[in-house]
Amino acid sequence: MNAMQNILDPVAPAGVAAAAQSFRPLATLQGKVVAFIDNSKPNFSLLADDLAELLMAKHGVARVVRHRKPTASVSASREVFADIQKECDLVITGSGD
Repeated sequence: MNAMQNILDPVAPAGVAAAAQSFRPLATLQGKVVAFIDNSKPNFSLLADDLAELLMAKHGVARVVRHRKPTASVSASREVFADIQKECDLVITGSGD
């Protein structure tokens, strides 16, 4: 049997992601709104609680917005992305266990 196989390499060439960025890094977190997208795995909410407290107390973050996905295997909804785009300066996504 002479079947052809394709082997795909999932690694992007170096520098591709940096060239594709359409955002500017934040100069400061002071007064910014930070969003967390929780993938609903155990313990991420605990980490997000601690990070939110630290970001507000030590870095002057004005507000933290929390969104929780129903399961880790699905994307956040369009409504979540719309809210984040409208309200937030920074997004932190996470996984726990």
